[in-house]
Amino acid sequence: TIPGRLWAFDVTAPGELAPNPGPLPGRFVGSGPQLCFFDSLAVDSEGNICVATIFNPGITVFSPDGSKITHTPTDDFMTTNICFGGKDLKTAYITLSSSGRLVSTEWPVAGLPLNFLNK
Repeated sequence: TIPGRLWAFDVTAPGELAPNPGPLPGRFVGSGPQLCFFDSLAVDSEGNICVATIFNPGITVFSPDGSKITHTPTDDFMTTNICFGGKDLKTAYITLSSSGRLVSTEWPVAGLPLNFLNK
């Protein structure tokens, strides 16, 4: 989380990753718009990656190829997690760790339904 970088890995089979020809283990997707640390993440129904960011507090959203970046700020410099819930999975639950709060807000895109839930 310290360098604030998002990496992707190609899954070839359950528990198996495709080898990467370069010196790094994965494919670089993106980094935050300014100095920040990345913490937990969730994926929305469009495949975007929603990452909780520390020091640039909020949720930074990357498209799967890293081309689109948006940032939804929060008022807590230790924004550490996001998950989706509610009937339509459009409620984002966000942890604000320096103040010990769990907040909810409507999110513009539904979360990705979990494989073992929401079926």
